[in-house]
Amino acid sequence: MTRDLDALLNELDLETKTRLLAGASVWSLPAVPGIGLGAVVFSDGPVGVRGVQWSADDPSVTLPSPTALAATWDPALARRVGGLLAGEARRKGVHVLLAPTVNLHRSPLGGRHFECYSEDPLLTGLIGAGYVIGVQAGGVGVTVKHFVANDSETERLTVDVHVAERTLRELYLAPFETIVRQAKPWGVMAAYNSVNGRTMTEHDALVNGVLRREWGFDGVVVSDWLAARDTVGAARGGLDIAMPGPNSVYGERLAEAVRAGKISPKRVDAMVRRVLLLAERTHAFTDQKPPNPSEVDGNALAQEVAQRSFVLLRNGFSHKERPVLPLEEPKSIALIGALAADPKILGGGSATVFPEHIVSPLDGLRAALPHGTELRYAVGADPRTTLPPATDNFRLRAMVHDAGGSELATFALREGKIDWIGELPRGLELATLDSVDIAGTFTPTVSGVHTFGITGLGHLTLRVGRQTLFDGPSIPSGDIFAAIMKVREHRREIELAAGKPVDVRLTYRVPKELRAFAQGSFAWLVFGLGHQEPAPDEDATLKEAVRLAGQSEVAVVVVGTTAEVESEGFDRASLRLPGRQDELVAKVAAANPNTIVVVNAGAPVELPWREDVAAILLTWFPGQAGGAALASVLFGHEEPGGRLPTTWPATLAQSPVTNVQPHQGILEYDEGVFIGYRAAPPDTAYCFGHGLGYTTWSYDDLAVAPTPEGGAAVRVRLRNTGDRAGREVVQIYLSPAQPDAERPVRWLAGFASVEAGPGGGVTALIHVEPRAAETWRAGAWRHNGGEYVFEASHSSVEPRLSTTATLGKIR
Repeated sequence: MTRDLDALLNELDLETKTRLLAGASVWSLPAVPGIGLGAVVFSDGPVGVRGVQWSADDPSVTLPSPTALAATWDPALARRVGGLLAGEARRKGVHVLLAPTVNLHRSPLGGRHFECYSEDPLLTGLIGAGYVIGVQAGGVGVTVKHFVANDSETERLTVDVHVAERTLRELYLAPFETIVRQAKPWGVMAAYNSVNGRTMTEHDALVNGVLRREWGFDGVVVSDWLAARDTVGAARGGLDIAMPGPNSVYGERLAEAVRAGKISPKRVDAMVRRVLLLAERTHAFTDQKPPNPSEVDGNALAQEVAQRSFVLLRNGFSHKERPVLPLEEPKSIALIGALAADPKILGGGSATVFPEHIVSPLDGLRAALPHGTELRYAVGADPRTTLPPATDNFRLRAMVHDAGGSELATFALREGKIDWIGELPRGLELATLDSVDIAGTFTPTVSGVHTFGITGLGHLTLRVGRQTLFDGPSIPSGDIFAAIMKVREHRREIELAAGKPVDVRLTYRVPKELRAFAQGSFAWLVFGLGHQEPAPDEDATLKEAVRLAGQSEVAVVVVGTTAEVESEGFDRASLRLPGRQDELVAKVAAANPNTIVVVNAGAPVELPWREDVAAILLTWFPGQAGGAALASVLFGHEEPGGRLPTTWPATLAQSPVTNVQPHQGILEYDEGVFIGYRAAPPDTAYCFGHGLGYTTWSYDDLAVAPTPEGGAAVRVRLRNTGDRAGREVVQIYLSPAQPDAERPVRWLAGFASVEAGPGGGVTALIHVEPRAAETWRAGAWRHNGGEYVFEASHSSVEPRLSTTATLGKIR
């Protein structure tokens, strides 16, 4: 049914209208029973749907990271992912997903790199559009984020990005424009940062001017959580919803601004009308029946996306004079690396969800091992700088107390970690909560010196047995948001005897700094108790791994980043792998020529040993089924189908952009449009679009037919010249026939995936939009007619066929 939203508006008084724009809680807008409106519930994504509780008690299907999804170069697969997430949202009572993140990989140092898609605006926009279409087809809304130029984490709440209009249009606004025009999203999220002197929650020119009037966006604009700062500025700047509620800049403050004549009632009505439209679209009115949740097998889709996303960077030859991968029933495999047993399946921060189960590489290989193949495991090197949460042989609970010491609630815990972000569980309120204990017993299985680690922003007290091991504040100075997100650990040691239980208690007190940041309603209680039993030293552990590798036919080394390196809230300082992982790979490769390195990272890392190993497989943050996908690809049941969505430099110095640190609050995008592959040196380690499969392809014919509107229809004929079925991503790059210093040498203009069996031929049809030949000049898009070189390529630097065509709009 089509609802008369204007009639509903007339039934609401000013206070009700402004409450609708402020939110009722951290994750929801208020219900208005008088007009039949239920609460509209938001939830974080993008790799799953967490729901309103930050808890493992309500698990979620956990998909591979957005960088992995973009590595599939498959908008149709992104659409299926969106459909799955819509079903998950409905199952959890969620109406709006806070995703997708379509900011660009401006620099490989960006800490939230894993949550964005690509360095290229076209690839980002098309993958994002597929995702949005899939989610909204299931009756669930999205908030495409973070609008705009929120491409790094340092001083993210306050940084002012200075960017030229052409750069903004051609790069950073472009994915949002593609998604608005193709997928018609129901929501967009305004970022924390400022652009050219104006905060995005008050940016009239970009929100009302570009997003609404120019592109025709008819949905809601919601603030990033705690981003809205000024009532009048936000309302005039185009912000519809200021989250979280109820203590936002809207609500009663907005009502007062209307009564004082600072904000027009018509402006508020327009804002509320867009919220009511969102509610109707997401079936939030009580007389609406929402669509049935998707019946998609979440685990199967998670594994499919992972397999399709894995990028085979290198595949050398074994002593059998054939490629090392896929493996053909080796007699023995040494699996090495802490991340092989405890992988990093997703990035940290607001993207966090809790899977019901995780298949590690160790689990996956054990389950898929060919008959007669022996698998042996060694840690080798552990990159983690914090201890894993206390689990085995701990029996723990959480106890919550008020300032007077009265117990407010108690909870059973699976592990020694509390993650209460947003809303507190079971009706607890931040105003009355004073302390939380993680308490219980631990029964050691090994005698010796045990190490306990404690993390958290606040006052911490750790007692083990009769000893107080730590009692003091853990409140770093500086940016409170960065301090919250960047883990800081204190370690203490104690001698314990096997088989003798000891009492363990970690007490956390909420600091005043955190209460101020929370603005009275947005909780951020994250602290934990880690543990490590007595273990060999690092040298002995590494030596054992090398010995094992030397005794095995194949060595598989899993390396990668950690939560301390890649997360929301802070940028990276280096592209080096943490810990002694580089040393581990070098020594294993020296001991075994058939060394395969699996890289478990969401963003580029330096691989100084890349020419010394037999094969390198990039698995990103692969989600809950990553280990099963890895086994399937290693043993050749599936082909690694991914292509790099971002350039991987040999060293950080090779990256065109390394500046993510604001100076006096300002971050200059002075590199213009020359980021990523558009400016990468020719000797970069692995170029944009690169990825090997298990077969080979010949590119046989390229035909380009210009279209009247200034674009082109491209046809590429290919043949699978290998001995097994495979998939190829055909990439079309455009270059001006006459070099133009103001434009890159080449840029991505379109792409398509094709599949064929051994010896099979196939044709890729690719439409190149007129925008590919346009630049932003003098306040408008200008078509640059003339001769262009079209390259049908395997990657940005591997053209297979090329031809020249003249582009120009027919008037």
